[in-house]
Amino acid sequence: MATVTIDHLSFDIENHSGSEDQEKHHQGGVAVAPAKPELKRPSLYRVVMLNDDFTPMDFVVEVLQKFFGMDLDKATQTMLQVHTRGKANCGTYSKDVAETKAAQVMGFARDHEHPLMCEVERVD
Repeated sequence: MATVTIDHLSFDIENHSGSEDQEKHHQGGVAVAPAKPELKRPSLYRVVMLNDDFTPMDFVVEVLQKFFGMDLDKATQTMLQVHTRGKANCGTYSKDVAETKAAQVMGFARDHEHPLMCEVERVD
């Protein structure tokens, strides 16, 4: 083991190539490898815009373009789906991004005195 001093701080450094390290990983003659953590993809969430009888259609199209990056045609189609079916999926994201987008949309709507609402639903 060696000691290294940097800016008045001391660090002990071990040499991991020696037999001492090998003895740590061998127990009863069987090699033991450290387990790799199991990783899984994070769950996805969709932002769903809900219909109301007060928010103007052109405002909804503007919101879809501004917050969800839709072109005019896609934003118009999505707005019509919200209007005729009562709700529409605006996009699918990680949980934090979906919640942030929903909050941004509703904040923007409130700033413009519209009751537009969004929900975040887990995609199963």
